[in-house]
Amino acid sequence: MAVRQGIGSLLLLFIVFYAGQPSAAPTQRQDTTRHLYDRIMEEFKQRDYEAAMAGFRLFLEIHGQSALAANAQYWIGECQFRMRRYQDALQSFYDVVSNYPLSPKLAASTLKLGQTYIKLRDQEKARLMFDRVIDQYPESPEADVARKAIEAMSPSEEPSTPSP
Repeated sequence: MAVRQGIGSLLLLFIVFYAGQPSAAPTQRQDTTRHLYDRIMEEFKQRDYEAAMAGFRLFLEIHGQSALAANAQYWIGECQFRMRRYQDALQSFYDVVSNYPLSPKLAASTLKLGQTYIKLRDQEKARLMFDRVIDQYPESPEADVARKAIEAMSPSEEPSTPSP
């Protein structure tokens, strides 16, 4: 029921904000675009991942060329990840990397690819993604997380003690 209410509120928001908007000035459209995006993020923050995912998909249909499109695609993947739909999440994060090469979400998406591969028990691909984050975004917070993930993946080596 909560999902239907969330999706219903998003559709209502869409109708209210977009009825009669085609002639809106670019700044007014940007404000409306941002307001819709922020409203959908509220669904995510409330952990209503189904509603948030539906909202972000709607957002991409309406605003697929906006500056927030890559972010919306990223958050679709994050919703899927949190709902344990790991194969779908992989595709969503790869979509960010493939379709938005200049996005500020590239480091986060690549890191999430690694984290998703961990969930899918594919250590090799996870390591490749973590290495990519470190190589391409060495000073980013995501690189710090990737380094820690690699450390956690490595088997702990116990110091050898000399035999008597």
